Amino acid sequence: MEKWSEEKAAKWSAANGWLRGFNYRPADCRNSVEIFQEYGFEQHLPIMEEEMQLAENAGFNTLRLIMSYEVWRDQHDGYMERLEKLIAAAYKHKIRLMITFGNDCYPPRELYTPVVYGPQPLDLGYHGGVKNTPHKSYGSIGFNPIADVPAERAGIVRMTREIIGKYAADERIVIWDIFNEPGNSRRGSKSIDLMREMYAAARSENPCQPLTSGIWAYDVDFDGGKLILTDYCAEIQQAALDLSDVISYHDYGPYANSVALIKMLKKEYNRPLFNTEWLNRIQGNTVFEEYPLMMAENVGCYCWGLVAGKSQTYEPWEVMWQRIEDGTIPAGWDVTKWMHDLFRISHRPYDPKEIALIKNINALSDALAKNK
Repeated sequence: MEKWSEEKAAKWSAANGWLRGFNYRPADCRNSVEIFQEYGFEQHLPIMEEEMQLAENAGFNTLRLIMSYEVWRDQHDGYMERLEKLIAAAYKHKIRLMITFGNDCYPPRELYTPVVYGPQPLDLGYHGGVKNTPHKSYGSIGFNPIADVPAERAGIVRMTREIIGKYAADERIVIWDIFNEPGNSRRGSKSIDLMREMYAAARSENPCQPLTSGIWAYDVDFDGGKLILTDYCAEIQQAALDLSDVISYHDYGPYANSVALIKMLKKEYNRPLFNTEWLNRIQGNTVFEEYPLMMAENVGCYCWGLVAGKSQTYEPWEVMWQRIEDGTIPAGWDVTKWMHDLFRISHRPYDPKEIALIKNINALSDALAKNK
């Protein structure tokens, strides 16, 4: 199977309408291991059901979920059963999945801790729920325990092929996100060969859903009207763009950048667009500006976080705290606000006005789709 043509991608987009949702981690799960491991899953499932109901009530129709390769490797049959239960729980509430496989967000080797099963380590007060987070400036290259270990590289390629093969014609899956933030953690192009292998494995299963991987490190050249990929990871990000059926990106920046970025990507690639990570209130990336923009521009979108919980992604990234503590915090940052997440642990909104706007825009989108 070859990369989709622009015409095929456009036809798929028209058939699926405006996709809007969130990156999902249940409130009682700190990480992907805690979501998928056997330990505690049956206790997590009712909470997932409640959160899916909350999402349906808000008018969301999709979620993005990052897989756990290690649990797939070590608890394979149970993993596949639990993944099916999660997909079914979401679809019961009219929510379809974007599934993400690879990832380049890791701390350096000296701070890397292998996966453990059972209760997950938890540090309170830290974005991501741990002190040694990838969201910090370490000055050294992150250690990817999959991409940097040949046997594990082969394993995640098999995982990609198996899961996509199983769900290649399943309407409950909407997009395959092959690799999260390729080149992050100062890794540059270290994972580029693995990413290409994963794309090839995915295409071998001939899925009815498109493939993508999002760019995340770039500058917007307002004067030249160009998107400039960050030098150290430009090669792998360009490869992600070239391999993708639909174009995806992460945008935690201010509104003016978002407007320019959408314009540039539409002009250069002429393919459906997806902002697969957004919402950073601290730096002015807000529901009130970003959500109406993405609906108006028909950009599919996934904010980071639904319900606040163990992962504590309402806290600032550690790299932000580094700047706060060394006195280099830029003017305009407001660390009194939640960074991510839409709902409190009680399922009450962080800001009721945000949820009211989201519901209204989602209802408008649905009404417009019915009248086409």
